[in-house]
Amino acid sequence: MSTLHPQKRAASGDTSLLLLFGLAVTLLHILVNGQYGFHRDELLTFDNARHLAWGYASYPPVTALLGRVELALFGTSLIGFRFFPALAQGIILVLTGLTAREFGGGREAQLVAATAVTIGGPSIWAGTSLSYTTFDYLWWVLAAYFVARLLRTNNPRWWLAIGAAVGLGLLTKYTMAFLVLGILAGMALTPARRFVLSLWFWSGLALALLLFLPNALWLAQHEFVTLTCMRTIHNRDIGWGWTDNFLAGQLWKCTNVVTVPVWIAGLWSLFATRRAERYQMLGWMYVFPLLALFALHGRDYYLAPAYPMLLAAGAVWGEQWLTTLAENSARVVRRATWQSLAISGLASAALILPIAPVGTAWWHIADAANGNFNMEIGWPELASTVARIRAGLPASDQARLGILAGDEGETGAINLYGPALGLPAAISGMNSNWMRGYPDPPPQTLITLGLKRDVLDRIFASCELAGHIAIPYGIENIAVKGYDDIFVCRQMRTSWPEFWKNFRYYG
Repeated sequence: MSTLHPQKRAASGDTSLLLLFGLAVTLLHILVNGQYGFHRDELLTFDNARHLAWGYASYPPVTALLGRVELALFGTSLIGFRFFPALAQGIILVLTGLTAREFGGGREAQLVAATAVTIGGPSIWAGTSLSYTTFDYLWWVLAAYFVARLLRTNNPRWWLAIGAAVGLGLLTKYTMAFLVLGILAGMALTPARRFVLSLWFWSGLALALLLFLPNALWLAQHEFVTLTCMRTIHNRDIGWGWTDNFLAGQLWKCTNVVTVPVWIAGLWSLFATRRAERYQMLGWMYVFPLLALFALHGRDYYLAPAYPMLLAAGAVWGEQWLTTLAENSARVVRRATWQSLAISGLASAALILPIAPVGTAWWHIADAANGNFNMEIGWPELASTVARIRAGLPASDQARLGILAGDEGETGAINLYGPALGLPAAISGMNSNWMRGYPDPPPQTLITLGLKRDVLDRIFASCELAGHIAIPYGIENIAVKGYDDIFVCRQMRTSWPEFWKNFRYYG
């Protein structure tokens, strides 16, 4: 017979259920993640993982470091390269369920919260691709869980855990700064301001800054190149209309649409119910990032990691509301809730998990819905096409051959698949690739990818069309769309140092 207190036994059983749920979701991702191919952004990370640094032009170091670990453990296996994202997805749902427990939720509330976050579009996608958004999501959820623990237990030692999560977040994606804004604003506007007098709060702050320090020093040593890159991308996003409809996007891009009433109820409960007396700080941790991102014209999905804590609060509010209903009414609501979660979860999985056969109507519908699958198709074929062009060149050209790529996806594809085909490493002026420079001695003949003819004519005295990037199944990979011509170029008009100095760009 167990000697555990019944309440502790129940909590242990609930934790076990959450862990099993998390394991099942992780295994599901592992099973399906071998479909298609590397995403364009994963090819970027692949290159960065092979050149470890304390920072990169487009993001901080953690994602590339995890990619390097995966390369060491699994080689270039697609499933292996996505192992940590799959694991992170399982952890996120467990943390969301545990956050519901911190709010006083029982087993049903914990499972509803975990399910609600699992079926959200950003959450599902986070488990399918190695991207900084995956781990940014994880650190936000972890920080929110630690804040909930802090507020429930009133134990200031949790500031050390919060500081660690924030520090890791800043080393992953700089949008963690918006959560920091929410934490500080939430403290200032609630009784949690008492923690300012605690040494543990300042210790947590110091830990976050200490973790971030290596990247801060790297930024200073590299003229804060990431700020320039972020500014360029931000201006592009605004120009292309990608920051329009930020508020509307919160209703259908950041969670599953059927869970919108849950997180709205959660936000309301953090301000207007008895739970607000203790946990209102978490409500401000959503509101202030929302307002800041809206004012700065951020992308709608930047706020996606803030919703799990609201889903947890909403699930607890719903569980308690059910106790006020008649038994039959409560049963009907429960059945409708789980049916809605199941149906919408299956629909989201069909559109976001990489399971649709390539080129089928289902695949095209899914790609239109998530916009990412097309960028996972055609990279090996690109490398093979370049290898065929190389093989047709005279021996004198092959002896001093280089590959000049306009995009990081093309660069990563050549560097991933090229060695087996006898291709040299690709060089590019985009983002961190520019920092890595060009070979010594420099190539004299270049196969170019992703660069327009008019641009090349300004760089070289001679360029001839040699082929095209052909994507299987007639798919349009938007990373190369409109830039599918491959040229062979010779006779650079300036010296290599002069050319390279002016060839830097961001995207």
